[in-house]
Amino acid sequence: MPRQVYFYDQPERFVAGTVGQPGSRAFYLQASSRGRMTSVLLEKTQVAALAERVDEVLDEALRRSAGSTTIPAVAPSELIDTAPLDLPLEQEFRVGTMALAWDSVDECLVVEAQAVTEEDEDDEAALEDEENGPDMLRVRLSGAMARVFAKRALDLVAAGRKPCPFCNLPLDPEGHLCPRANGYRR
Repeated sequence: MPRQVYFYDQPERFVAGTVGQPGSRAFYLQASSRGRMTSVLLEKTQVAALAERVDEVLDEALRRSAGSTTIPAVAPSELIDTAPLDLPLEQEFRVGTMALAWDSVDECLVVEAQAVTEEDEDDEAALEDEENGPDMLRVRLSGAMARVFAKRALDLVAAGRKPCPFCNLPLDPEGHLCPRANGYRR
């Protein structure tokens, strides 16, 4: 089956969001522009890693340009998006591999999220096949929009369950069996 590429060049909206209560949330990336929308499912750790790497790539691009680029040092407050995910929420695929790149010619960040498939886990060549590879979401973002995405995503990850002060694992509302306390409740 041919690869489906969902491409957004400077979308109206690109956000990370969740559905559900802390402890059982599903994490999504959602891009929308001109009446079309794409949502992909991913893990909380993938959202955190993506947001951290976006900030790192932007910081490095800013450093290399010696401040002559349009990348803001922090997320512009007028662009911050706190709205929930758009509905209907229809998952196109589950994300496996992600990639980031800074396009210095167009001064934009390119984010790619590829679908995970069983066949591709052991075959890296299949991931590079443009026609028959896994489905992909490709988004090109301005520096300002990328900063806003990273801030929202990091805030989203931090809004989950509070960590245990002893073992740093998430605390459940029903209680927590802490491995550092040999399973005893405190």
